[in-house]
Amino acid sequence: MTHKVTVNGKLVEQDFDKLIFRTALEYFEYYDIEIHYHCRDGFCGACRVTLDKGQIEYINGEPLAYIREGEILPCCCIPKTDIEITT
Repeated sequence: MTHKVTVNGKLVEQDFDKLIFRTALEYFEYYDIEIHYHCRDGFCGACRVTLDKGQIEYINGEPLAYIREGEILPCCCIPKTDIEITT
């Protein structure tokens, strides 16, 4: 199943496909969308972005890094629905 992804108000040309990408961060990297990151595992919180619309799921349970309500860590999640984020 694929999901549409909008980043900073701009729809990404290709949908997210969980059969191709293990995480949202991998998807962003592949399509040259700049997201700061460090650990790639949900420990540091460097990749924190705001989820404006939609739902995600964390692939290995809730991350250890602190995130506020409405924030997600792309390094360890995938979209469950179409999503809109702000970096």
